[in-house]
Amino acid sequence: MATDKRERQRANRQLKNQEQAKQQRRNTTKRTALKVAGGVVGLFAVVLVLAWLGGAFDGDDETTDTIDSTLPADLTGSTTPTGDTLPNGFQLGTGECPPDGGVDEPVRTFDDAPQLCIDPAAAYTATIATSAGDIVVDLDAAQQPGTVNNFVTLARYGFYDDTLLFRADPSIDIVQGGGQDNSSDPGYSIPDEGSGFAYTEGQLVMARTQAPNSAGAQWFVTAGPNAANLDVQGTYVPFGQVTSGLEIIQEMIATVSDDGQTPSETVTVDAITITQG
Repeated sequence: MATDKRERQRANRQLKNQEQAKQQRRNTTKRTALKVAGGVVGLFAVVLVLAWLGGAFDGDDETTDTIDSTLPADLTGSTTPTGDTLPNGFQLGTGECPPDGGVDEPVRTFDDAPQLCIDPAAAYTATIATSAGDIVVDLDAAQQPGTVNNFVTLARYGFYDDTLLFRADPSIDIVQGGGQDNSSDPGYSIPDEGSGFAYTEGQLVMARTQAPNSAGAQWFVTAGPNAANLDVQGTYVPFGQVTSGLEIIQEMIATVSDDGQTPSETVTVDAITITQG
């Protein structure tokens, strides 16, 4: 009897040990699975963080809106034009041209940059009517047809109506406009139509950020020799020459506020009228 009892006890111990071994294997498998799952989650989190950091430094500058690294200024666009390409390589958008009779109310936001809405062989003049007087500009459609097309289209849609000349900077002799402030944009960007430009008095120039192909609607007028300080960049596309009213810009620069960036008096752009010759 004693032997039978010992045999039963030994059998029970073996069964218990087997159950403990099974439980240990199950726990080990569970821990391994948790570690793998944790590793996958951790890797996914790292990927998300890296993607976020990449976006943070990509500079879709709506964001940093600068003419260059030290001179806060322009805008940034948010879409890429997808239309036809001009002979000089400028890629147009697919946006509709303004109606012949004009618009009843200014249009401020667009889905894409405009298709070709001008005749590059024609002559165009822009009259910028401001609260301080008119500034008249001959637009260079022959050399910069894509940029002129963008400016003319926005003007005819009334985008520039009731906006501001919001920046005056004597360090580079420019006055900037094209919106209410340096964050204004039409909802798209246009390509840079050339590079390596030099800047002289009386040019109408597209403003953009440091990022390539980031111009949209904003522009500036050069009014003195300090504009040549931008030559080292040469990335802002000149697309017109002032023929009348440059003294308005020069006065704004001469009387700039103490911050060296803000006009001392508010000057509004009432409208920009385009004349085709």
